[in-house]
This record gives sequence, C-alpha cells and structure tokens, in this order.
Amino acid sequence: MYKGYKYRIYPNTEQEIALAKSFGCCRWFWNHGLNLCQKTYKATGKGLSRGYIQGLLPGLKKEYPWLTDAYSQCLQVVALNLSTAYKNFFDKKTRLPRFKSKHGRQSISYPANVKFEGDYLKLPKIGLVYCVRHRDFEGTIKTVTISKNPDGKYYAAVLVDDGNPPNRGDSTKGKAIGIDLGLTHFAITSDGSKYDNPRHFPKHHRNLKRKQQKLSRKQKGSNTRQKAKKLVAKIHSKISRCREDFLHKLSRKTVNENQVIAVENLNVKGMVRNHNLAKAISDCGWGMFCTMLKYKAENEGKTYIEVDRFFPSSKTCHVCLNQVDNLPLDIRTWTCEHCQTNHDRDINASINIRNEALRILSLGTSETANGGSVRRLGGRISCLLDATPDEIGSPNYNL
Repeated sequence: MYKGYKYRIYPNTEQEIALAKSFGCCRWFWNHGLNLCQKTYKATGKGLSRGYIQGLLPGLKKEYPWLTDAYSQCLQVVALNLSTAYKNFFDKKTRLPRFKSKHGRQSISYPANVKFEGDYLKLPKIGLVYCVRHRDFEGTIKTVTISKNPDGKYYAAVLVDDGNPPNRGDSTKGKAIGIDLGLTHFAITSDGSKYDNPRHFPKHHRNLKRKQQKLSRKQKGSNTRQKAKKLVAKIHSKISRCREDFLHKLSRKTVNENQVIAVENLNVKGMVRNHNLAKAISDCGWGMFCTMLKYKAENEGKTYIEVDRFFPSSKTCHVCLNQVDNLPLDIRTWTCEHCQTNHDRDINASINIRNEALRILSLGTSETANGGSVRRLGGRISCLLDATPDEIGSPNYNL
C-alpha cells in the first residue's frame, strides 16, 4: 500500500542554486516535449510515446550541455509525467497539459537513489539537505518529489510502499454518519453536530489587500517587486495552511468516530460559476475535505460513500419520507405536512444522506429504508445503484 509523507527541508545557498538549475532543466524539457507533441499531432494527427520523448535526451544533452546540471532520472520522469498527463486528458480526468512557467511553484521528482541519513535527505547531485522529519515511516521509498512554493519554502514529498495490502471497507457494522456541507456551518452531521465555517480568507483579507496594493505600485522587473510578490505569496500560503489544518483535524475526528461516512456528491465546479458565492464556496474546500475523508477511511478499512447530487435530501422528511415540492434556500426550518414533524433543514438532509447510503450499501434490504424508497421517483436517480430495491413500502414491491 502506498502512502505519502511531506517534510519541510532547508537547503543551503549552494543547494538552492543547484535545485534552481534542476527545476529549470526539467521545466525546459517538459515545455520542449509538449511543444513537440503538439506539432506532431497537428501534422500527423498522432501523439508521441513516452519512449520516444525519453530517446530525445542523449541528443538534447549534446546540443544543450547545461541539461546535465539536472539528475538524469529526473529528466526521464518528465517524459513519464507528460505521457500520464495526456492519458488523463483523454480519459477526461483533467484538462489538456499546459506549458510550465518559471514563476510559481517548481518541482522535480527523484525515482531512485534517494535515502535518509539521520536528519538529512541525500539527493543525487545536491548532497545532504537538512530535513525536519516530524513523522517516521516504515517501508521502501519509491519516489521523492522536491518542490519550492512561491513563498520560498522547500518541501520533500516521499512516496512509500509499506508492503501491506490495501484495507477494504466492506463491513458496515458500527456507527454510520451522514454529513451535509454548507456555508454558514461547514459541516452538519446526522447526530446533530454543527461545525462552524472558519472563513479563513476573510480573516486575512485586509492584510492581503494591503500587500497586493503595495505590489501593484512596484515597478515591473525590479527587486522590490519580487520582494512584495513574495509577501503576497506568504499570505496565500498562510490561508492555505490554516484551511488544511482545519480540514485535517475535522476529517480525522470524523473517521476515528465512525465506521461508515456518507457525504453528498456535490458539483463544486458548477457551483462556483455563481459569482455571488464563488469566493465563499472556494474558501470552504469541500472537495479537499471529501478527499481527506476518503483516503483516511480507506487506510483504516472503513467505508466512505457518496450519495448522488440529485437525491432530494433537504426536501424529504426522514420520518415519513414525504417529499415537498419546493424548498427555497432561505427556509432553514420546515414542518412536514404528513407527520407534522418540525425539521432543521441541514440536520434533516444529513440524516437522509446517511439513510440513503446505508440503503445503497445493503442493496435495499436495510431497515433504515423500510417504509418507502427515499430516491427521487422521477427524473434522474442515483447513478451509484444498479439494482432496483424490492422491499416493503417501496413502490416497486411485489406481493
């Protein structure tokens, strides 16, 4: 099973220069290979293989001797990453590969010949770099990626194979929880807990505004502009780290206390098209939170499931499963006309998400769905279900 560990490293001045050369060589080879792929596709309608791109390296090193400043296997990984990027694009997982810039985050990958020696990380052609190993790991090092953020900090991301088979969360025994994500409250759980939205960006908005105003007054190309740009990057890094810290703590608490975690499959990309809520939605980090829940649950052999976004979790009464026709966003509490139960909109949605997830996992035989189908009867239904439930109370039940 593969696991990743990220450490802060502190290279000295000479090592920073050597890393900058390696960053530049790998970035140039990426842009060269991408440009060649685009020209080949326009001329022939076909792409270039990973082996062909790697075969260009000996001739390029003779033509451009400065390419030898980078470790040879780092350049070979560039060809692998480029072919993977095209594969992901054709699989519709991401967008078309783009050219890399010397501005912004820089990174290189070492696939071999990297090891730890005490508090130091030994890198080919770089030497021993001081590393803060705040966590130990067991296993074989597969890949080490060195990155430099725009704020000037260096990190080492270590991919480790611990040799253990991946855990499978097949069991649904234990506590199950449904989570409804929102803006006023970041997360509302089916047991009634509400976690406030920290709103990290507004807390640093004034400081960021002042730093950006100072940056806009600097002359382009000057050293003072580079210093001001670094100060702006530090504020963005602070916001990002605060957000990640909150999401890590909340996701860890949720996974530790529950066996089954159910969330709604939100279309975040479509939601941020609303210019009135785009900044607030982006500041929450819903996608990052769901990713953390998923891999942490899988590591511990627990079950993580996403309920379809078209499932009417807010408009369905979790007591009698009666569904209202219309429920505007400004209505936070409502009373069911059938059973006269007063519902908190968000808590009711999280309970329905939990019940729907349990029903999906048990293929319609769970007692939580007894009394009727909680799926939408018309229009689009959950794409997670291939089986049609046949249970007491369901419209599909046959005597």
